[in-house]
Formats: sequence, structure tokens, C-alpha cells
Amino acid sequence: MGAPAENMTAGAIAERWGQVTGFLTDARAGTDDTEYAAFSALLLLDHGSALTSEHVADAWTKHLVRRTGGFPGAGFSELGTVENLRSGLRPPASGEHLHSWSDGLAMRAAVHGVFAAGDPVEAARLAAVDGAVSHAGEGVYAGQAVAAAVSVAMSGADVDGVVAAAQAAAPPASWTARSLDSAVALHADPEALLDALVTRRYPWTDLAPEAAGLAFGAFIAARGVFEAAVPAAVSMGRDADTTAAIAGALAGASGGLAAIPSQWSGSIGPVTGRCLGDVVAGLHLAGLADQLVGATP
Repeated sequence: MGAPAENMTAGAIAERWGQVTGFLTDARAGTDDTEYAAFSALLLLDHGSALTSEHVADAWTKHLVRRTGGFPGAGFSELGTVENLRSGLRPPASGEHLHSWSDGLAMRAAVHGVFAAGDPVEAARLAAVDGAVSHAGEGVYAGQAVAAAVSVAMSGADVDGVVAAAQAAAPPASWTARSLDSAVALHADPEALLDALVTRRYPWTDLAPEAAGLAFGAFIAARGVFEAAVPAAVSMGRDADTTAAIAGALAGASGGLAAIPSQWSGSIGPVTGRCLGDVVAGLHLAGLADQLVGATP
């Protein structure tokens, strides 16, 4: 839903579409977020709790580093990781590049929370294992926060409990922790939240702490209601495909499939593989989710 609004401001979104209440266009294909989440889900299904960063690096090398035809829609952090792996670096060095703090792990981390439902510590650990290949520092912390939050949402935690799990997963002195605090304090005022989170004089919108703060702010403002949380994230713009996906993951884990409007869930088709190719092409997110739940230790 957020893809058409990616990199736009809240004002530009409102001017073009008015109040966001659903899909902004008829083109409802997935994004790179979708494909990387599916890729991480496959790794969990292959290795379970025994997943290591070496497993992740080997899979990236086999399926992504050797891929021909480019990575349409991929972020800087993922492209930097591919180049690091191609040059022979291994985790954690492979994740130490100029975009290590991006939201590229946060956008795929929900699958770890689904797999480790009810165990936020394990969910955060698995997210860090996955993230060490492509991210470092704040990029990992934000992913851990998302994974932990989804984990407790899967086991019935209320909105406050979901947010508390995210806060517990982020180091107290981290930028991610401060962004989550801002989400709690300012969720009722999107303009104030954007003002608090957006880094001035920096050209890109993919900062992990910012994305986490905006996504959790939308989730809190909607009190966990899926139909409100996702449009709220889209309406704030910035890295809107990612923030809306995270807000949707939190609300979806909280309410289950029944919480998602049928006209939205019914429009979800198979993964196209546009970004990552055959390794994920044809997969269905609902099927992957069912498999992850079935594989929960």
C-alpha cells in the first residue's frame, strides 16, 4: 500500500490522494520488502532456531551475489552487502558498509517474530543473526525491535505490551530506543512525530530508527487496528512502503487474518521475484506465514 507514497512528504501525499484509506493505485505488486521477508522466511524454514549468520551469508552468496540482471527496487544496504560478500567479506564485516543503519533488516524482521511467537528474546536474537550479514548498529537494533514486538503480538499482547517488547529489545542508549520513545510520546500528532524523527539535511528516507519510530507511532495511534494502522503509516510518507509494512506486521500479528479487510487480503498475490528472482518467485506470503507458525519451536 505504501509503495506509491515512498519518499514523499505527508503534505504531498495529502495533496495527491487526500485522506489515505486504502490502496493508492490499482498496481498492487509486492516490493523489495516483500521479497527479502520471504527470503528470510525460507532460511528459518530451512534452519529453524539453529540459523547462523554463516547460513544467511551462504544463502545470500548462492542466490543473490550470483544473480544476474540486477536487483530492481533493492536498497543501498542490500546492494552494499552483495558487494561486500562478492569481495569475500563474511559477517559481521559484510554488514559494515555505508548504509548499515538502514531499515533493510527491520523491513524483513517480522518473520523472526512469527517463527519465535511468544519468545521475544529469541525473536530478537534471530533477527540479529540474520541482520549481521547486511547491517550493523542501529540497523540491527531496529530489526530486533520489530521482531520482538511481532513475537509478543503473536501471543496476544496488547498494544502497550507490543511496544514494551520493542523497547526492551533495543539498547537503552540507542537512537532506535529514543525513536520508540518518541513514538509513544507523540503518536497522536503525526506532524510532531515527523519533526522529532526526521533527520534534517540528510537526503534519504531509509534510516532504521526513523522508520521504526514512524511505524510504531502509526500502530500506537491506531491502537493496533490493522485497517487504521497501515494507512496512518502511509500518510506520513518517507519510506512509506517499509513503515506501512512494519505497522501492518504489528497489527496483523496482533489481530490475525480476521483483522485484515478482506478486500485487502484478497488482493495479495504470489511474490513476483522482480527484485530477488526465482528463489522467491511464486511464493505466497500467507502460505509462508502458516509454515512459520507450524515450525515454531
